[in-house]
Amino acid sequence: MSARTEVPLTAPAAERNKDPILAVLKRVLPSSGTVLEIASGPGQHVVHFARALPALTWQPSDPDPEMRASIRAWIAGSGLPGVRAPLDLDVHAQPWPVQSADAVACSNMIHIAPWSATTALMGGVARILAPGGVLVLYGPFRQAGRHTARGNEAFDRSLRASNPEWGVRDLEAVITIASSAGLALEDVVAMPANNLSVLFRGA
Repeated sequence: MSARTEVPLTAPAAERNKDPILAVLKRVLPSSGTVLEIASGPGQHVVHFARALPALTWQPSDPDPEMRASIRAWIAGSGLPGVRAPLDLDVHAQPWPVQSADAVACSNMIHIAPWSATTALMGGVARILAPGGVLVLYGPFRQAGRHTARGNEAFDRSLRASNPEWGVRDLEAVITIASSAGLALEDVVAMPANNLSVLFRGA
């Protein structure tokens, strides 16, 4: 019996936001080293980023076997040597299957996970991130207790209807959790479609 062929999946949102996120990464990532991507999804992002920033080593990860299969397919199709095989990484499961990283990227995860995932993410990043390394956290956020757009408010309602533990997070609460873990807020960058890139630095 032959092994099942792995097929690269496509997420429309990832296709739309990959270039705006890449612009932020180009500005803040180190010139060399390893970048851990958490919740890589289908793999579009990591291949796009690796093609544009080939001096870096990219480590994708996702807890979903279907997503990891898609990531492997994207990597195989790209022919890029600087992307490692995806890791099975659930932020709640400590220790993580990676011991260190010079930078971490995480897009569109914390609103489709319980709040405990944000705490686990920040604690895990603080443990593995090189001194002065950056965490780039991308997605929708509430600010000062309010949604920044009607579309985000509707999105939040749909998330909570799917799972009461999900939802668009308060930026200030996320910053507090990061600070408690030892990650310092560096910048908040406005992004298209009412999203934000939130940058933290390790101690």
